[in-house]
Amino acid sequence: MIHSLAGGVLSDGQIYTFAKISFGEETAWYIAPDLLFLKEGDKVLVAKGHMSIEGTVVKLERGTKQTAPAPRLLEVLAKA
Repeated sequence: MIHSLAGGVLSDGQIYTFAKISFGEETAWYIAPDLLFLKEGDKVLVAKGHMSIEGTVVKLERGTKQTAPAPRLLEVLAKA
């Protein structure tokens, strides 16, 4: 097992799709499962608190969990 200089374990190197979702004036980042084939402008359902709400994909990025745009991300649940 390889460890970083800070003592943590390096990620598996898997590439993920990160989706920035808009809920009106508020936005948040989520992990987008590749099977959803999302594009900017798609309507999606995501978990927010104890509810599932609809949002709009405003930006997509690809990267590893180490380069994620936020430290902890939930998954997009489905296309709306």
